[in-house]
Amino acid sequence: MITVDQLDLFAPIDLASVVDAANLQTRVDSKYLLTPDAYGRFRNRLARIGDWRCLEIDGRRRFKYESIYFDTPELLTYRQHRQGRRLRFKVRSRTYADSGECAFEVKLKGARADTVKERMDYREADAGRLAPDAADFLAETLRRAYGMAVPLGMAPRVRTDYRRHTLVDLDAATRITCDENLLVAGATGSAAARRVCLVEVKSAKAGGPVDRMLWESGARPVSVSKYCLAAAALYPWLGANPWARAYKECFGRPGVGVAALGLGR
Repeated sequence: MITVDQLDLFAPIDLASVVDAANLQTRVDSKYLLTPDAYGRFRNRLARIGDWRCLEIDGRRRFKYESIYFDTPELLTYRQHRQGRRLRFKVRSRTYADSGECAFEVKLKGARADTVKERMDYREADAGRLAPDAADFLAETLRRAYGMAVPLGMAPRVRTDYRRHTLVDLDAATRITCDENLLVAGATGSAAARRVCLVEVKSAKAGGPVDRMLWESGARPVSVSKYCLAAAALYPWLGANPWARAYKECFGRPGVGVAALGLGR
């Protein structure tokens, strides 16, 4: 059986080179949900074409990520995504658990439906709160991008934990990430996703060679984020219709919730 751990097919690349070659802070993300075997076959095809490398830091190629998402008590940013609002955003801290490095990020939807990510260095000790400098950064980002003020009551609502590895094409400035072992937690409890690979193709435009390769294998893009999946699992009364298929693949039937799954506290 092919496994997703066989990353030695790719030459290593360090983080500085990834930033130089494919630092796509403004980008188009195409997302796919694949079984581990399907992802393994796709990844092995990549190893035979182009100049794909695997991010390696201190001998590691798979890294633990911890993200804390900030939202209002009514989960405004989740509702904006569910409703497909043109001007929407997500706010999170992201901790790279293997190194202890942390960032505070605001993800915005751009004018051409691309994703624009604004970020600042943050402190791991503050990852679970909106410290004054992060609050100022958020306020300035939303003012500059949308001419709006920060919604009231922004506070940590959802946490996601997962493991990621990253493949980079040096020539095409394209990056692929694969997230596995997704765990989500919030005020209602916690849940573990099924054994599935969330694959993101990050490039300057959609529909490139990597996307076409996935389409030829039968994979289809899904419109979803880990935050929206997590919020739908933890707060099922919110509704998850726009990403019902992705939710079902990750957690089962939409609307079940952590309590019915037996995964609550």
